[in-house]
Amino acid sequence: MTAIEPENQDRFPGDRQPTVRILAMPADTNPSGKIFGGWIMAQMDVAGGIVALEYAGGPVVTVAVASMKFHKPVFVGDLISCFARVQKAGATSITVLVEVFTQRAHDGTLQTAKVTEAVIVYVAVDSEGLPRALPERGPDFGQYW
Repeated sequence: MTAIEPENQDRFPGDRQPTVRILAMPADTNPSGKIFGGWIMAQMDVAGGIVALEYAGGPVVTVAVASMKFHKPVFVGDLISCFARVQKAGATSITVLVEVFTQRAHDGTLQTAKVTEAVIVYVAVDSEGLPRALPERGPDFGQYW
């Protein structure tokens, strides 16, 4: 996983676009009134799957969540941005780092916080659902993720 210095951990990535953005809604809360972790995980899987699909040039399936860490809670009304990028690719698998940031309005400004991160592994599959070889990709492929 990419190491982020603690003082920069909550800085919204300005050098790339989020893969998925969504607003946290009341229907997505857990019994304590915060956004349900499973909902956040689903958004992360979508973001990681998009990047993996683009890299694979076709369908992928999620095979593992290699690691996941929740740093801070997410609240109703938070703008959620999932940033995903390929960490490594094997013969059929793609490992994707997904980082989630919130933006929350407070006194006329947007406060940003990194709330979650995960490393998710996908496998490219053929029409039968069997693993297939990944296409050859240059070192610059996906540099803007």
